[in-house]
Amino acid sequence: MAKTTKYEILEAALRIFARDGYDRTNIKDIADEVGLVKSGIYKHYENKEALWHATLDMMETYYEAHMKAHKTSLRIPETTDELYQMTMGMVNFTLHDKNVILTRRILTQEQFRNDRIRELANNHFVYDIADMYTRVFAAMMEKGIIKACDPQTLATSYTAPISVLIRMCDRMPDKEPEAMEKIEKFVRLFIDTYGNK
Repeated sequence: MAKTTKYEILEAALRIFARDGYDRTNIKDIADEVGLVKSGIYKHYENKEALWHATLDMMETYYEAHMKAHKTSLRIPETTDELYQMTMGMVNFTLHDKNVILTRRILTQEQFRNDRIRELANNHFVYDIADMYTRVFAAMMEKGIIKACDPQTLATSYTAPISVLIRMCDRMPDKEPEAMEKIEKFVRLFIDTYGNK
C-alpha cells in the first residue's frame, strides 16, 4: 500500500522534531525532507503547531497500538525463564523500533516545555510499563512462581533500572552492549532473589 503525502509529512516531522526539537524545527526542513515546497505542507497542516499535534497524535497511536498488543497478547509467564524471555524481548523491541526511539527522543527533549508531552513522558517512561509488570507479578505470585510481596512496588523496582539503562542507550548508542549486559544481569539477579526455587 502506497503511503499518502500526509503520512510521509508526519514521518518526516517525527524524524526532524526528534532530531531538532520543536523550537528549532521549521516547516522548510520538513518540506525538504519530503520533497515538497512549504506550501505543500500547508495544504495538509495549517501551521507548525498543527503539524506538531498531528505528529504527537501519530506517536500516541503507534505507542498505544504496540503497548495494547503487548498487553492484550500478554501471556503471564509460567516460569522465571519465561519472565526473562518476555523482558528481554520487550527491551529489544524498545531499543530497536525506530518509531519508539524517535518518540522517546521527542518526549525527553520536550517534557519540560509542554504539558501534553510531560503527561505522555510519564505514561511512556513510568506508568504503562510498571502497570503491566504489576499485573504480571501479581499473577506470578498467585501461581507461586515468585515470592509474595506488593506487586506494584516490585514492578516499579523492576522496571526503573531497566528504563534508566534504555535511556542511557538513547544518549550513547555505543553503550548498548554494556547496557544489555547490565539488564541481563539485573533480570537474573531479580529472578534469583524473588523466584521461588
